[in-house]
Amino acid sequence: MEVTVAKSAGFCFGVKRAVEMVYQEAEKERKVYTLGPIIHNEQVVADLQQKGVGVLESVEDIKEEGITIIIRSHGVGRETLEALQKKNVQIVDATCPFVKKIHNIVQEKQQEGYGIIVVGNASHPEVEGICGWCKKECIVVETPQDAVKCTFPPGKKVCVVAQTTFNYKKFEDIVDILSKKSYDILIMNTICNATEERQTEAGTIARLSDAMIVIGGKHSSNTQKLYEICKAECLDTHFIQTLDDLDLNLFQSFRSVGITAGASTPNNIIKEVQSYVRKYEQ
Repeated sequence: MEVTVAKSAGFCFGVKRAVEMVYQEAEKERKVYTLGPIIHNEQVVADLQQKGVGVLESVEDIKEEGITIIIRSHGVGRETLEALQKKNVQIVDATCPFVKKIHNIVQEKQQEGYGIIVVGNASHPEVEGICGWCKKECIVVETPQDAVKCTFPPGKKVCVVAQTTFNYKKFEDIVDILSKKSYDILIMNTICNATEERQTEAGTIARLSDAMIVIGGKHSSNTQKLYEICKAECLDTHFIQTLDDLDLNLFQSFRSVGITAGASTPNNIIKEVQSYVRKYEQ
């Protein structure tokens, strides 16, 4: 069996930066909490909890003063940030710089009179945060059907941005529909370069493989998108969180197996899966 591992698999820049910031804060004397799980990976969150890092789901859950609150890489909306600033806590902002850039774009363009369209998943924390920087006066579009239904007055200036981990092909399809409407449209492709690279490479490996393994947290949006891309190219695509989820018997008859992983998957988990599968490599 031939095994191909995606070079782009694993932590992206923003996630790596955020996780490192949490581990650094965990070494200090102060109590540390993240606002929501730092990343969508249960193993990393559990390891941080062992080091004393707690998870708070909202600003309202902050009951102590003098603690450290870490904003995760997904970022937060303006109201949430302002509510945090009113608390007597130390704020460590681990928002991915690429996400922060989108916050600035939507805030600036709305002030210039643009209508805002965010291409992404409305319930994803990154998208919720983006909407929070344009007073939630935006339209979230996730599917081509949503794009068809999207309505602004003819000639309206409209700025389109995207969730950094959105499926690039789907973004192109949605933009194609929006561009045919009679808007004065400004397209800002804010999908992270690492996401595009990861999705393209995953699709290529899946197309050339008999079976595909996608590693990532079950709540990870970008990993779910990788799974969708790989499944479209390779019927035998399997989504696992850790090596424990892998039934290698399913792969015995395959000549080639590809492996990729989401942006919130630690390198040690990828290596474990890779080493295990490679035992059967000829």
